[in-house]
Amino acid sequence: MTREEKFMAEAIALSQKGLQANQGGPFGCVIVKGDEIVGRGNNRVTSTNDPTAHAEVVAIRDACKNLQTFQLDDCEVYTSCEPCPMCLGAIYWARPKLIYYANTREDAAAIGFDDSMIYEEMSKDYADRKIPIRSLGREEAFKIFQEWQNKEDKISY
Repeated sequence: MTREEKFMAEAIALSQKGLQANQGGPFGCVIVKGDEIVGRGNNRVTSTNDPTAHAEVVAIRDACKNLQTFQLDDCEVYTSCEPCPMCLGAIYWARPKLIYYANTREDAAAIGFDDSMIYEEMSKDYADRKIPIRSLGREEAFKIFQEWQNKEDKISY
C-alpha cells in the first residue's frame, strides 16, 4: 500500500465510523503534513445540527487547531468524496498543496447528496437564483473595508 493509499484508507474509515455512529452522511477526511495526519473529520451535520459540519470542514478545523495556524501550507487533503462547493471553498481558503478524493460527486448524487443545484446557482445572476440575494448597507460596510485596508497591524491571509 502506498503512502497515499494509506491516508485515503484512513479517510474512508472515518466515513464509515461516522456513518455507523449516526453522526451524519458517509464522508470522511484527513489532513496530512509530511507523513503525519494532523487533522481528522467525518460528517457531523445531523449530530451537531450544523449544516457546515462536512468532513472536510471538520478536518480543516482540527488541523488548524493542532498546527496553531489558519493556513495549511504544505498539507494534503484526503477526502472520501469529491468536495462539495462549500468544502472546496474552505479547502481553497486553507491553501493546502493537493487534494485527493475517492467517490465522485456523481456517486454522491446517486445516494441523495446532490450538490449540482449549488453549482448551477453559482453561475446564475443574483435575480435568477432560488434564494434572493440583495445588496444592503454597502456605504457603511465599505467604511470598515477602508479601515481594514489602512490598518497597519493586520494579519493578512
